[in-house]
Amino acid sequence: MQLLPLPVRRLAAWCAVVLLVAGVVYVGIRLCVEFRAAVVPVLLALLGTALLGPFHRRLVKAGVNRSVAAGLTCVAVVCVVGGAVYIVVAALIDSGDQIITSLRQAARDLARHFGAAGTSLDDLAANWRELLGKFGGTAASGVISGVSVVGETIAMAVLALLLVFFFLRDSHRATGALRSLAPPGAADSLEAMAHRAYQAVEGFMRGTTFIALIDALCITVGLLVLDVPGAVGLGALVFVGAYIPYLGAFISGAVAVLVALADRGFVIALWALGVVLAVQVLEGHVLQPVIQSRTVQMHPAVVMVTITAGASVAGILGMLLAVPLTAAAFGVVHELRDRYAASAPSSDS
Repeated sequence: MQLLPLPVRRLAAWCAVVLLVAGVVYVGIRLCVEFRAAVVPVLLALLGTALLGPFHRRLVKAGVNRSVAAGLTCVAVVCVVGGAVYIVVAALIDSGDQIITSLRQAARDLARHFGAAGTSLDDLAANWRELLGKFGGTAASGVISGVSVVGETIAMAVLALLLVFFFLRDSHRATGALRSLAPPGAADSLEAMAHRAYQAVEGFMRGTTFIALIDALCITVGLLVLDVPGAVGLGALVFVGAYIPYLGAFISGAVAVLVALADRGFVIALWALGVVLAVQVLEGHVLQPVIQSRTVQMHPAVVMVTITAGASVAGILGMLLAVPLTAAAFGVVHELRDRYAASAPSSDS
């Protein structure tokens, strides 16, 4: 090995480190996928704890018992999330037939303007029930597996909610438990890294929630002014979708425009599209730089690659968890870099 030039040896050492880290990460991801029924609720509970921690701490400071405060926090979450889901589902169900009718009309308009290409789209829209019936046998064969997935999802949601309760109630013991599990001499470093990672996740969740609330309020007001039905439900959908950066905003905005097209026509749909785009511009150029720069900052390219990787591993849940987990990893890296930079001068001397 000494026969090789120093730059080559350094390159080989870095390659070995990268391969080792990549192998550990790959094995960790595979283990998480295999035990996702237990891992996903824990991760969701950590995100929920990071988001709800300030509310719980305020209740405790007000003199409420820690267990009671954690229970009240979980009840509030169930009420808010359940209400939002009900509003969104009700709005989409009420407007579903109108959306299909509007799409069929749009296909006919394309047929008049573009001839045969538009005619195929018109046929597709007009015969959508026949197409669904044609593939109904394939869909029916997956009913049992679909019921199993729904049951597994409900079980994971209940487990995550229970874990949020325990994490909130016993959060004051987390530092002591972490230090007791740390190897000798590494307790301070491990505590600092865990604290930095939790701060990054908490900052991301807090900033994303604030941005999502502003987006939802602005779009809801715009849709109410345009007299679009289900404006409150669509605003709730925007709020939920904001937790998946970029993709969530695109999907929720598209649904809002489709509902506007279904009930109010093409012109109002264009106005709704303008409202959605204006809110996205406000988010991208004002809210994200001002709010997220105070909490955690990641380049948009990193966010998009992270979301894609999360989707390939765990679908929608992967997209939801990818960015906050990456924020936690960035927090650990920043803590290690700061500690290394602080210890470097002393080691040289």
